[in-house]
Amino acid sequence: MLIIDKVSKRFGSQWPARDLSLTVGQGEIVALLGPSGCGKSTLLKLIAGLVQPDAGSIRFAGEDLDGVAPEARHFALMFQDFALFPHLNVLENVCFGLVERRVPRAEARQRAAGLLATVGLAGYERRPVGQLSGGEAQRVALARALVTEPRLLLLDEPFSSLDAHLRLALQAEFRQRIRDLGMSAVLVTHDRQEAFAMADRIALLHEGQIRQCAAPASLLSSPVDSWVARFIGFENVGPDWALPAAALQLDAQGRDACIDSVMPQAEGVRLTLNQAGQHYIMSLSGRELAALGASLQPGSEIGLQIDESRRLRFSKVSTAADYNY
Repeated sequence: MLIIDKVSKRFGSQWPARDLSLTVGQGEIVALLGPSGCGKSTLLKLIAGLVQPDAGSIRFAGEDLDGVAPEARHFALMFQDFALFPHLNVLENVCFGLVERRVPRAEARQRAAGLLATVGLAGYERRPVGQLSGGEAQRVALARALVTEPRLLLLDEPFSSLDAHLRLALQAEFRQRIRDLGMSAVLVTHDRQEAFAMADRIALLHEGQIRQCAAPASLLSSPVDSWVARFIGFENVGPDWALPAAALQLDAQGRDACIDSVMPQAEGVRLTLNQAGQHYIMSLSGRELAALGASLQPGSEIGLQIDESRRLRFSKVSTAADYNY
């Protein structure tokens, strides 16, 4: 188990980590999710040993990692740019970590070839890395990270350079492969969809602190404050509440709402509505628009029903800065 206990790190006037605590259990995937500059990459470097904390402790399997060199921690760090060696072929790239650990070359090649088969790249051993597609290069990087049998896998935005379709396919594949190995992993990402697709728990970071850490389903059903609710995708948020999209419905039997704006989208429209001084946002698909059979124009009125039983109440009252995020 990885235990981060009240860790702080300061760079000048910036605190990318401030009294931060987090645990990662055996076989668990935890995503560090947050906006740029929130401290997630610094936390990953603190775990890897590339940056030393100013206060607090980091322990793994009961061992205090203070003063333990990165290479002695036996963690694997997988970068967003893959960091493959261009002068080495696929097999040599995967072998590299084993050779550095003085594993006999024949054994290293055998283990590397086995990992390549595991990630679906059998037969690619002699291929130059410059001839790989983005997805193939990503699999090589994963095989290189896993071949040394690390105690912990650290993933630094590993899919950010891939196109959307390939990114979705590889997220599911990587999650399953990590699952099959029973390995613990920490994933840094700014992509909400990626965090929800891959992680058992998501730690939401903001200004060097964890605002909430929970399973994806718990985050969606019980966000602790307005900042968390907005960041994970809720559009209708107040200082102490959030409304899921399913709670809003256009209906002639509802209370009148004024249409403030109508913005076309790829698959429908996005409406901004004003009902009794409270603003709400709705997205309607083309099918919903056709079924509605109404002409939606700014300044016109339409019936809006709100299912109050779906309104989520926060456990923390947000500040004005959080609400305006």
